[in-house]
Amino acid sequence: MADLEKIVEELSNLTILEAAELKTLLEEKWGVTAASGGMMMDPSMMAAMAGGAGAAVEEEEQTEFDVVIEDAGPKKINVIKVVRTLTDLGLKEAKEAVENTPATLLEGVAKESAEDAKTKLEAEGAKVVIK
Repeated sequence: MADLEKIVEELSNLTILEAAELKTLLEEKWGVTAASGGMMMDPSMMAAMAGGAGAAVEEEEQTEFDVVIEDAGPKKINVIKVVRTLTDLGLKEAKEAVENTPATLLEGVAKESAEDAKTKLEAEGAKVVIK
């Protein structure tokens, strides 16, 4: 096995012109090109990484949810009370949200909070969707 410390020392002593020449020689020998950021990578490798990165973005789990009331149901007064406990809305604003459905009650909340709000509202007869 090569003495890596010795190789690092020798590379550190190269002039800029020698380093550029070394880069060219390595590109020719290994069949790669220098990519931005100093990494050397063959184009097919870059395409594979790009495809993998796209898949990772698609698989990202949603972390913020919106709670939307679609219908207040028959017990509007009880639903208004629950809306007031879940939000910082006053009586008038909560009543308007319940009467003017669909209405977004909570935005950007954690999954547990969204499910808790949905459970409480549905217990009073409201139809709720988490987006």
